[in-house]
Amino acid sequence: MIPQTQNNIQFKFITIIFLLFFSFSIQAQDKKAKDLLDQVTSKVKSYDNIIIDFKYSLNNTKENINQDSKGNVTMKGNQYILNFMGVTKIFDGKKSYTIVPEDEEVTISTIDENDDNAITPSKMLTFFNSGYAYKMDILQDIKGRKIQYIKLVPTSSKDQRKEILLGIDVQTKHIYNLIEIGKKGTKTTLTVNSFKTNQPLSKNQFTFAESKYPNYYINKLD
Repeated sequence: MIPQTQNNIQFKFITIIFLLFFSFSIQAQDKKAKDLLDQVTSKVKSYDNIIIDFKYSLNNTKENINQDSKGNVTMKGNQYILNFMGVTKIFDGKKSYTIVPEDEEVTISTIDENDDNAITPSKMLTFFNSGYAYKMDILQDIKGRKIQYIKLVPTSSKDQRKEILLGIDVQTKHIYNLIEIGKKGTKTTLTVNSFKTNQPLSKNQFTFAESKYPNYYINKLD
């Protein structure tokens, strides 16, 4: 089975991905910030599909934790394939397939979008709809790119995150990076290394083929 910490990181990354590239309809608090987020949303929703390569870093100086990982994700609508930390996760719109080569195991689960407790892509898309105060932050020149940051602060005292910094490329209106700063000093950074859109995809791109894993244990949770 996948270690719990790895599960948490994978789930967290998937959540971040959908937040980054699909939905930023936050309550109006800073008009300039909202206008920029609306431009990002409009740009991204115009694409048929998105493929990104990314770097994920987790750091906590007090705990002496420094972890860097790379991965990639292909998305079309609410379907996706994520390759991260040696694990592949496929969501075909109804079922989720978690493939762990190290354990030779595939876990299959059905996601009921009507279940209030289920974590689905559609729910991830509305994560920012409430619960955050936000405003424009600094504008940085990073390798010749103008990156405008927007600061989001959770309004709930129970949230373990102190703040989130969302970096947006002013010219392309694409996300450059996202930085989460926890109340206990943990800092996680997701940086987009490449961003491709409207690529030719196979009609079976998001279809899980059990025949490809003849020696794997198939763990069906339903």
